[in-house]
Amino acid sequence: MAIPNPSALALVPFVSVQDMMRIVNAIGPRHMLRELCAYIEADFRRWESFDKTPRIPAHSEEGVIELMPTSDGAYYGFKYVNGHPANMARGFQTVTAFGVLARVSNGYPVLLTEMTILTALRTATTSAMAAKYLAPKSARAMAMIGNGAQCEFQALAFQEMLGIDTVHLYDIDRKASEKAARNLRHIGLNLRICASAEEAVAGADIITTCTADKQNATVLTDNMVGAGVHINAIGGDCPGKTELHRDILHRSDVFVEYTPQTRIEGEIQALAADHPVTELWQVVSGHTAGRSAERQITLFDSVGFAIEDFSALRYLRDQLDRTGHFVQLDLLADPDDPRDLFGMIQRAKEAT
Repeated sequence: MAIPNPSALALVPFVSVQDMMRIVNAIGPRHMLRELCAYIEADFRRWESFDKTPRIPAHSEEGVIELMPTSDGAYYGFKYVNGHPANMARGFQTVTAFGVLARVSNGYPVLLTEMTILTALRTATTSAMAAKYLAPKSARAMAMIGNGAQCEFQALAFQEMLGIDTVHLYDIDRKASEKAARNLRHIGLNLRICASAEEAVAGADIITTCTADKQNATVLTDNMVGAGVHINAIGGDCPGKTELHRDILHRSDVFVEYTPQTRIEGEIQALAADHPVTELWQVVSGHTAGRSAERQITLFDSVGFAIEDFSALRYLRDQLDRTGHFVQLDLLADPDDPRDLFGMIQRAKEAT
């Protein structure tokens, strides 16, 4: 006798790494970045409807493991993510992740997915979305300092959504810049590998910093940042890890995702607790201005926030029927009688 098939309620769509790559290629990376941006912008406009809490970290000497939860009242989502800067030297990814989206009404998950690739996409999308509101409208050249796993996603998002046509690449490991240049060589960007961060920022309208070292570094010094520049600072994302000289922060109008989290993890951790910042949702929703002057220096002090992951999970769920790239996991115990879990085990034994 065969074991009874699980009920439909017990089955949860699962997107593996292989499936995620198929989804990205089926939709197209550019199109996916644009579609994902629409979801993130929509959720930023209803920011006040979400439960919000700084991510929950478990720090160690090797790195950090974090949970990033949020809910809009109808759905609950979380991401499990690590950050281990020494991993690359040991043959592992610096950042890996997976996530879950569930119905609030019954607590049942509706999606389980890899989020290493999905986080790279949502991070690049959020950066480009912020730059739409904060960067000079005439911006065409971007410096990309730190050419690791996030680099190509950022370059593609800024090209697609802002019209960036030139990218200056710099990494302390030239092989990383050469890797990025190879991957980006066919998408129509003017690429230049630079010998220093100073060379990379020369002539750049947008400066993106995305380094991995878990330390208070000075990737950008004050004299490297001229008037009218937009800084997309995405590498400083945990306590004790920053990239910018503090004088840059004092000269800039600083925009953040969720202030309580950014004061712990972002560039502004180096400043007084009352240093003025603007939350990006206020700009996206039209409550306050973004870039307001030609010579203004804008800084997006981005550490990543759970609502962006929620948006990405929501978007991915809506693509499953469109692409068909997922499997159903028998993840939840769902006996015919909710009170008879033990009886379900016995009946399974009898059926074998």
